Amino acid sequence: MKYVIVGVGVAGIEAAREIRKKDAQGEILMISADAQIHSRCMLHKFIAGERDEKGLDFTELDFFEKYRIQWKSGVRVKEVCPDGKEILLDDGERITYDKLLLANGADSFIPPVGDLRKASNVYGLRNLTDAQAIVKEAEGARDVLVIGSGLVGLDAAYGLLERGGRLTVVEMADQILPVQLDARGAAAYQELFEKAGVRFVLGRRASEAVCEADGKIHKVTLDNGEELACDLVIVAAGVRPSLACLEGSGIDCERGVTVDSCMRTSKEDIFAAGDITGRSGIWPNAADQGRVAGRNMCGAKAEYTDTYAMKNTINFFGLVTLCVGRIRPEEGDDIRVKEDRTQYKRLILKDGKIEGVLLQGDIAHAGTWQYLIKNRIDVSGIEKDIFSVSYADFYFTGEKGEYVWV
Repeated sequence: MKYVIVGVGVAGIEAAREIRKKDAQGEILMISADAQIHSRCMLHKFIAGERDEKGLDFTELDFFEKYRIQWKSGVRVKEVCPDGKEILLDDGERITYDKLLLANGADSFIPPVGDLRKASNVYGLRNLTDAQAIVKEAEGARDVLVIGSGLVGLDAAYGLLERGGRLTVVEMADQILPVQLDARGAAAYQELFEKAGVRFVLGRRASEAVCEADGKIHKVTLDNGEELACDLVIVAAGVRPSLACLEGSGIDCERGVTVDSCMRTSKEDIFAAGDITGRSGIWPNAADQGRVAGRNMCGAKAEYTDTYAMKNTINFFGLVTLCVGRIRPEEGDDIRVKEDRTQYKRLILKDGKIEGVLLQGDIAHAGTWQYLIKNRIDVSGIEKDIFSVSYADFYFTGEKGEYVWV
C-alpha cells in the first residue's frame, strides 16, 4: 500500500504516525512546499529571536527514520488526478498513490487594496519563509504596520517588540481580537500592548497603498484619510484553504475541501485534514483530524467528532485566556459574569445549557467547561454558584441516558 501525504504540518505528521502504527509495511511518502517542519504557533518566537529554525520543529529528531517515511520537500502539488490516482508536482514529476491525504493547509489572504499584493515589503505570517522574510525586512524598518488584530496580527506585533521601531496595528472592528474575545477580555490585552509601545487604530481599514520607486509601500491611507508611515507591512486579514491544485479534480469544495466524519473527500481513497478543510483552524483540531484520517486510510474505522465549538488559548505578557464555544451573545442569552482584579470569567447560557465560556487570568477547571459545552448538559437545575461547578456535581445514569446533578 502506498500512502501519499501532501503537507508536513501537524495534520500530515499525525496522519503519518497513525498510518505507521496500523501498517508496518506500507510505503509512506510526504510531500511539501516547506523545506523544514515548523509550528505556526511558534513563528512569533522566531521573529522575536527566542527560537531558531530548529527550535520550531515539533517532531522527534529522527522522525522520518523512526517511522520509515520518505519526504520530498520544496515542491508543490500542481494537479490532483483522482481517475489516474496520481498527483502532478510543479517540478514535472508524477506520483501515484493508493491512498492520498490532502493536508497542505491554507494561505495568507492579502486583500486587493492598492498595491498590497505586489509590494516587496508586504507579508502574511503563515509559514517559516514568511517569518524569515519579516525578520530580514525588520532589520532596517523604523515603522511597522500590522493590518488585522487577530491572533496572527498580535503574534507578529508581539514578536517584533524586541526589535525596536514603531509598531501600529490597524483593525476594522472596534476592538482587538474581535473573533476570539469580547470587549472586556480584549481590553486587557490592548492595555498590555499599549504599555509596551504598540499603537492601535480601531474601527478603520486600509483604503489605499501605493508602491514607490523601490517597489515598496511607505505609506498606507486609511478610510478616514489618515496616513500611516510604514517600512514593513504585515497583513493578518485571514487565510484561505490551499485549493489551487484541486481545480478540475472533481473533488467537492465549499469553504474548503468537503469531508465526512471520517475525513474522506468526495473522491474515493482521497482524504483531507487540517486547514484545507476550512474547519476550525487550531492546532489540536488539525492534529485530531490528521489522526482520524490516518486511521481511516488504513481501514481502521475512526470519526472526527470535535466539531462542537471553537477553542482558543491566548497568552501575551503572561496573561492567559481560554475561550470555548460561542463568544458572541445572541438574543435570549443568559450572560453570567464573575470578575475581580486577577480574573475575568463569562458564561453564555441558552435554554439551560452553556454555549460559551471565556476564562481570563484563571483558567482552572477548563476541562469541566469543555465537557459541559460538548455534551450540552442542562445546568438549569443547579443551585450553587455556576462558576464553582466541577465534575463532582453530576453523574451519568445509564437507565435514563442523561446527566443528573448530584
